[in-house]
Amino acid sequence: MKKVVYCIVFALLAASCASPKQYDNGVQSVQMVKSSASWDGHPLPAYKTGTPEITILRITIPPKQRLPLHKHLVINAGVLLKGELTVITESGAILHLKPYDPIVEVVDTWHYGKNEGSEPAEIIVFYAGEKDGPITIKRQENEPPQSKEPKATR
Repeated sequence: MKKVVYCIVFALLAASCASPKQYDNGVQSVQMVKSSASWDGHPLPAYKTGTPEITILRITIPPKQRLPLHKHLVINAGVLLKGELTVITESGAILHLKPYDPIVEVVDTWHYGKNEGSEPAEIIVFYAGEKDGPITIKRQENEPPQSKEPKATR
């Protein structure tokens, strides 16, 4: 499992350090992340067969605030635009994001994000869901916790 996490971290670092692709008209393109696994090393689930629906959210988390425990039902990825964000799974895996860090989010795993910084954290997140289907659900008070999984850190 550690090897998978190290490979993902290396791929993210390599992608963020990669030279931009230059086009004749001055346009640049930099691949920030390309992955078949979430940041904690788990493989992404297969796409569903319904009508696809893309949702893009800009989420702002004020300083010293924490999101509620939740999980995503669909594949999603984002880029932190400003501030700092820490993502923590229920099992204790931790990911620290700084501005322009990409994230391939965990799917069907209880987690939360928190802003421990002194400025708002702003992230753009792209969800690849199914038409009219939920993308995120909050944990209900009476729902049992998930089993423990190995910790990963970036």
